[in-house]
Amino acid sequence: MRLKLRNTRISTTYAHDLVLWRSWWARSGIALVVAGFAAAPFVLSNYWTTVLVYAGIAAVGTLGLNLLTGFAGQASLGHAFFFGVGAYATVVLTGSAHWPFPLWLIGAAAIGGFIGGCVGPAALRLRGNYLVIVSLGLVIVGQHVFEHWTSVTGGLTGTPVRAAVAVGGLDLTTMSLFGRPLARNQGYFYFTWIVVAVIAFATRNLLRSRPGRALQAIRDRDLAAEVIGVSLVQYKVGAFVVSSAYAACAGAMYASYARYVSPLDFTLFLSIQYIAMMVVGGVGSVAGSILGAVFLTALPRVIESLSASLPFISSTGGGGGITVFSLNQAMFGLLIIVFLLAEPRGLIEIWRRVKRYFLAWPFSY
Repeated sequence: MRLKLRNTRISTTYAHDLVLWRSWWARSGIALVVAGFAAAPFVLSNYWTTVLVYAGIAAVGTLGLNLLTGFAGQASLGHAFFFGVGAYATVVLTGSAHWPFPLWLIGAAAIGGFIGGCVGPAALRLRGNYLVIVSLGLVIVGQHVFEHWTSVTGGLTGTPVRAAVAVGGLDLTTMSLFGRPLARNQGYFYFTWIVVAVIAFATRNLLRSRPGRALQAIRDRDLAAEVIGVSLVQYKVGAFVVSSAYAACAGAMYASYARYVSPLDFTLFLSIQYIAMMVVGGVGSVAGSILGAVFLTALPRVIESLSASLPFISSTGGGGGITVFSLNQAMFGLLIIVFLLAEPRGLIEIWRRVKRYFLAWPFSY
C-alpha cells in the first residue's frame, strides 16, 4: 500500500524504501544533472573544466571521509596521509612496475585500503578526541616518510608521474566525442566524474545494505549495536579499509592528472579541507559530500577571480592587505564554524528545505 502525496510518496513497504529514485521528478533531475555534466566541457572554459576535475577528485576523497566519519562515527584527520599513499603508490605502480590502467588505479586503492586495515584496529580502543589525535599522528608520520623516502617520493622536490588513462588503443586524453576531439582536460573531466558516479552509487548501495545499517548503528550507540550482534571489529575496521581505499583512489587520480606530486601536496591542511567539504556539504550524506567538494573547490577560484575588486585582498599581500591564499586558508576554518553553528546538516539540508517548500506549496510554512 502506498500513500501518494504531491510529487512524493510515503513508503509503507521495506522494498519501496530501498528504491533509489522514487519519483518521476527525482529521475528527471538525475537525467538533467547527467546531461549538464556531459555538456559542461564544451560550454565551460579550460580553466573551469580544470576546477571541476579537481572537484571530482575531491568528491571521491570526501565520500570516503563521510563514510568513515558521517556514517560510522569514526573521526579522522588522517585523510591526507591515505591520499598521499594513493599518489605515491601510483608513482611506483606506473614507474618501476609498469602497470597499465585500470590496474594502477585499483592497485593504489588496494594499497590504501590495506594500510587503512592495519590502522583500523586503533578505532577499536579509541574514540572521539583520542582517535583524532592518533589520526593526526598518522599525517605527521606520513609527512616524514614522504619527505625522506627519496628513492620513491623524490623528497621535498617531488617526483613526476606517468600514469596514463588508456585501455588498449583508447586513450581518454586524446579521444574524440561526436566527431570532436577532446582536450586532455575534457577527457579527464569525463573520467573523473564517471569514477565519482560509480563510487557514489556503490556507497549509496552499501549504506542501504546490512553493513551500512550496522555502521550507522555503531555511530549512534556502539555498545547497543554490539549487544544486538553487530561486530565492532568487523565493521569499524571495514569502514577504515573502504574509507582509506577511497582516499587512495582520489590520490591516484590526482597524481595521474597533475603529473607531478610532492609531500607538500599532502599536509594537514589537506585533511582540514576534506573535513570542511564534509561539514559544509552535509555530514552523513552522499550527495552532500559531492556538493561540498564542488562548492569548496570552486569558491577559492571565485574569490581569486574577484580579488581585484575586493578590499584588503591582493595577489602579493602588499599594501597591508592579505593574500588570496591566506584568505582561502582562513575561509575553510570559518566555514566549518559557521555551518556547525548555523546549519550542522550542511548545504544538502538547505536544498532539502527548499525542495520541501515547493513540494508542499501552497501550504508551505
